[in-house]
Amino acid sequence: MNRTPQYSLFQLRQLAVAVAFASITQLVNAEQFQMATVLVVEKPAPAVLDNSVQQPPSVIEMLRAATNDSASLLRDIPGVSLYGAGGVSSLPAIHGLADDRLRIKVDGMDLIAACPNHMNPPLSYVEPSNIGLLKVYAGITPVSVGGDSIGGTIIAESPAPEFALSGEGYITKGEVGTFYRSNNAAFGGNLSAIYATEDLNINYSGSWSQADNYTAGDNFKNFVETGRPGHTLDLDEVGSTAYETQNHALSIAFRTGDNLFETRFSYQDMPEQLYPNQRMDLLENTQKLANFAWTREFDWGVMKARAYHETVDHFMDFGDDKRFWYGALSNPDGQACSPIGFMVDGTATTCAAGMPMYSESENSGLSLKADINLNPDQLLRVGADLQRYRLDDYWTASGGGMGPDIFQNINNGQRDRSALFAEVESSHNERWTTLLGARYERVNMDADEVHGYSMMANQGVESAAFNTQSRDQTDDNLDLTALARYLYSDTLDIEMGLARKVRSPSLYERYTWSSWAMAATMNNFVGDGNGYVGDVNLKPETAYTASATFDWHASDRRWSIAATPFFTHVDDYIDAVALPAWGDDQFNVLQYANQSARLYGIDLSMQMPLASNDWGAWGLNGVINYTQGENRDTGDELYNIMPLNGRFTLSHQKGGWDNAIEWVVVDDKSDGADVRNEITTSGYSLINLRSSHSWNQVRLDFGVENLFDRYYTLPTGGAYTGQGRTMSMNGVPWGIAVPGMGRSAYVGVKVTF
Repeated sequence: MNRTPQYSLFQLRQLAVAVAFASITQLVNAEQFQMATVLVVEKPAPAVLDNSVQQPPSVIEMLRAATNDSASLLRDIPGVSLYGAGGVSSLPAIHGLADDRLRIKVDGMDLIAACPNHMNPPLSYVEPSNIGLLKVYAGITPVSVGGDSIGGTIIAESPAPEFALSGEGYITKGEVGTFYRSNNAAFGGNLSAIYATEDLNINYSGSWSQADNYTAGDNFKNFVETGRPGHTLDLDEVGSTAYETQNHALSIAFRTGDNLFETRFSYQDMPEQLYPNQRMDLLENTQKLANFAWTREFDWGVMKARAYHETVDHFMDFGDDKRFWYGALSNPDGQACSPIGFMVDGTATTCAAGMPMYSESENSGLSLKADINLNPDQLLRVGADLQRYRLDDYWTASGGGMGPDIFQNINNGQRDRSALFAEVESSHNERWTTLLGARYERVNMDADEVHGYSMMANQGVESAAFNTQSRDQTDDNLDLTALARYLYSDTLDIEMGLARKVRSPSLYERYTWSSWAMAATMNNFVGDGNGYVGDVNLKPETAYTASATFDWHASDRRWSIAATPFFTHVDDYIDAVALPAWGDDQFNVLQYANQSARLYGIDLSMQMPLASNDWGAWGLNGVINYTQGENRDTGDELYNIMPLNGRFTLSHQKGGWDNAIEWVVVDDKSDGADVRNEITTSGYSLINLRSSHSWNQVRLDFGVENLFDRYYTLPTGGAYTGQGRTMSMNGVPWGIAVPGMGRSAYVGVKVTF
């Protein structure tokens, strides 16, 4: 196996420490040592304090040929890492906080993963080809941007509607594109078409893609069996990484006077997305969504309103790489089943055919927001949000003693949010801009009584105990945010901020009830192979965050270097605690519990031109991220914290060519969450090559990921449960981390008309 020399990691540590020390020293000397917000890539216009980092269309354009995972487009954003998952559904993390701890908005909507494994997170519903802008608030989030989260906000937006110019009559535009990637034989395409007059825009966009399993840079396991007769996987093949998906959207925008009306209908059909770090696979996901928005400009400011409704039908079972038949007798394929512990009176009368699991959800939302110009130097933002969410999660019996009833994982789960917010942005003078905001949220949650397949495996006792509890929970949450920007000089900007953020538990954290190993392992959205049990009485998480950004730059911003130290203390952090029969070096059943946590670290970034000559324009960009997380009650590490890592890009432009060489370097992960038996990983470095050429109406993208075919394991990719007898908690080997993809060449073509 190819291993990364450790000297590069040592150098990375030295650089991080040196820049951090320089940043703190500068602050102390200036007597301005406060903690606050995030990196700003471009200097904002006066009186606009937007502490987000934006991924512009040009960056999205260059990366979308290399991935169908929209979350991976955030890979260059300081402070952002990715939880490994399915091929189109990785989960972004900001400073070690991920998934439900982030507020992720897609075209203004708060979407929720309707799956006990979170296989359908919000960004999985939008293809990279249909993203116009990605915006990240890392850590400190203004109250007007989102609540019910403690880690930050990610906003994904479709391209804004385009209208014909006055007197132009109408315009028609379109785009068609296709791509191919070698490692997993991924291919697909996208199509969009626009018809627009001065007042009307009609836009259709559609995409389709599929991929096989990918291979690692070397062998990473010592078994080939999948539990299915005649079906084996090579020693370097990462099981359960194939996928197929298609998305369609029809948008209609109409403007009259100062009013803009927008309507968007979207549909996703995902017949397959297999998971290497989950015991189940997504075998059908259907989303239907309607989104309506109104925007009007007044003399005093802008008013925006939005209403949306989403339905999701989600089905999971075992894909081709996971064993399908379980039990004591021979199944119809002639394979002898082996008992796994769900017999009736010690004997299974039939084999269990798979493990069918269904999730059905309805998500409706309404928001109203006004930006009011109080005076030339003050802007007031006020608004209200409403959300109504319903979820049924149930598993039908499949034989082998798993009847006669349906296993009700969550029965009529209800999670309703109502919120009010106000914030004032003030420009005090040419140097100082501040933003103060407060947000109140009420979260009402409930669920109906449940039952298991039968009385076996303590299901009757645990369901009865759950049913006798008071399940109606109401949380009153208060968010507070204070941000400030100080323009110290023409070459130094300082941002400071403090925030109090609150997140209520999810339905899966509060209302999953069975500690039976087979059921508990199905309730896992962190990919560590363990089983999880909820707790009705969980308290909301309350996070106190302080951070600061120091942005040194040229007066014309040709170059910039930024450092963002941060610190977060979380009361009632929802972590995991061990249940009886917990053991080392194996998968276990755990329970969610409130504890205390602390996260801190620093993000470093820089961009600078190197040269401009007859060979073209050369530049260098870099990002270094460091996060440390600790459970203060136990002293244990927090789970899935990305180790020290960096990404450095040498860019080149000449004529229609846009080229880049990326160096990705990641430190080893020698410590992990002991209670989860988190798997450690070794450090690594990768080289990626990217190139594109644009003509008038044609764009060609091509490149190579992991040029030297390095073998590496993903520090936040979880435990490998991608093949074999996954329905048995320890029927698959413990201790194998999910490896990253080996060398893969890609090519993409886009034609506009």
